[in-house]
Amino acid sequence: MQTFEFDLVYLLGKLEALDADTTPSWGKMSPQRMVEHLCDALYMSCGIGEFELEVPEDRIEKMQLFLQSDKLMAQNIQVSFAKEDTPVRNENMELALDEFATAFVDYMEHFDENPSFKALHPYYGELDVEKWNLLHTKHFAHHFKQFGLID
Repeated sequence: MQTFEFDLVYLLGKLEALDADTTPSWGKMSPQRMVEHLCDALYMSCGIGEFELEVPEDRIEKMQLFLQSDKLMAQNIQVSFAKEDTPVRNENMELALDEFATAFVDYMEHFDENPSFKALHPYYGELDVEKWNLLHTKHFAHHFKQFGLID
């Protein structure tokens, strides 16, 4: 199995190889929208935005155990906080990649400065940096597979 790294150099290397016209293996997001969606996830983990828990509290423990598993995220999952038809906000893919790099650095710095910070994810509940790292790794790999950036 191919190694997936939650590291800016690795992630940007993969994303910069993505053609803006690539058709995903599933879903309707454009490559640029996917990059911006990954930014949105980084923002969420830093507490930016208003979100509410969307699953029953008694399922949170099971959902968080999923993050530690080797199980893949489901394809074509629809969530209220990440619509496939959300318009892109950057003028082009290059600017979206710049936003991603900035959001990733901000994420790392945020948790370096606030190691005990927790932020709410609508499906996984309150997450600390360790669990956010697990979620981002699983989530980013999910979208990298979607666009053929990894096997």
